[in-house]
Amino acid sequence: MPSNDDFLDDLPAPGAALVVATAPANRTANLTAAGAPAAPKRARAPVRDNRVLGQPGFVLHSYPYKETSLIIDMFTRDHGRIGLVAKGAKRPFSKLRGVLQTFQPLSLSWSGKTELRTLIDAEWVGGMLPLERSALLCGFYLNELLVKLLARDDRHPALFDHYVSTLNQLAHGEPAQIVLRKFERALLKETGVAADLSRCTSTRSRVELDVDYVVDPEKGARIADRGQGEVWPIVSGKTLLDMEREDYADPVTQGQSKQLMRFLLAHHLNGQPLNTRQILIDLMQL
Repeated sequence: MPSNDDFLDDLPAPGAALVVATAPANRTANLTAAGAPAAPKRARAPVRDNRVLGQPGFVLHSYPYKETSLIIDMFTRDHGRIGLVAKGAKRPFSKLRGVLQTFQPLSLSWSGKTELRTLIDAEWVGGMLPLERSALLCGFYLNELLVKLLARDDRHPALFDHYVSTLNQLAHGEPAQIVLRKFERALLKETGVAADLSRCTSTRSRVELDVDYVVDPEKGARIADRGQGEVWPIVSGKTLLDMEREDYADPVTQGQSKQLMRFLLAHHLNGQPLNTRQILIDLMQL
């Protein structure tokens, strides 16, 4: 804004003729043919682009919507779990028909800002081996956990990377009982409900290797009271410390961590059954 001195400089000197200059067009109102000022133009609201382009993601689950479309639960790296409408995806010649498959890395584009967005495009990225046999069932188990434990629109890039790593390990034949335990633990950590297994809540000290514990789902580990007949799984301090450092080489750790994670997941799922978990238990004794 001009200063007072600037206005003084623009005034004519005493005795000089007063000259009226025409103001620039952008500083005066427009005039109509009759000389009356025209109505000011209303400023247009800025157009908001609600599109997301080229986002890495995976199909978690899909189900039919109307006659030719699908509603898809997607797990994306930077936007978390989101819902998308894939219009026309069920049509015989739709390019999306063969792309929107589980465990395929995709590049996704969508629009909208409501809970259910509209899928614009999906392209297969490749670079991952397909899951087969028991590994395929394990993959469906991972997807079911994500659908039931992740809130919509909560971004978890670290968990997304862990998911990709887990799928790769399963595809390459890594032991499922170890790969799944690591993912289950990572999932609880990312959702903020995993307690520190290396500290004892009753003694306020570090967990000891040769002491038995139970894990309170809301508070953490405490010393087991066998005389009271604990109803929660009893695990050794060594198992808890092994789980904290992701070391599942000990068969005892594998067995005890399986029981503990089953108990913790059931608590945080509020009793919701895991269909694929039961199938896995029957087939692989997980």
